[in-house]
Amino acid sequence: MSPTFKTIARFQYTTEAQIIKGRLEAEGIEVFLQDHMTIDTDPLVSHAIGGVKMKVRAEDAMKAQHILSMIKPYALDDEGNPIRCPNCQSEKAELVSTITDLKSFFAFLIGFLSGTLPFHTRYKYKCENCQTEFNLK
Repeated sequence: MSPTFKTIARFQYTTEAQIIKGRLEAEGIEVFLQDHMTIDTDPLVSHAIGGVKMKVRAEDAMKAQHILSMIKPYALDDEGNPIRCPNCQSEKAELVSTITDLKSFFAFLIGFLSGTLPFHTRYKYKCENCQTEFNLK
């Protein structure tokens, strides 16, 4: 016997889950969020409890997963054009944060030890096709 609900996605924050929930509900799929109130109350526990769980009825799971697979957030420039990978010219680039130099590592360490958010993080783009990391400028 199949379960009544199936978890189809997990999100770090409620805002991400709410956007996708709206898209699925527009397609007629009933969506339930689990642990969103806890994470709204204390966002720092999101990783510890596994994030916001998006659940749908078991019979809608395949349709919902298909819709989710079509929604992929790729990076856009200031004019709304997709950012191209300099290596393979793919438009499937995502913004990622990296801690690669000594300054960002110590900033992360101080933020972690003091219980605050990191105040210096480098951001790069990463191509989904060839895994190349690059900057725009």
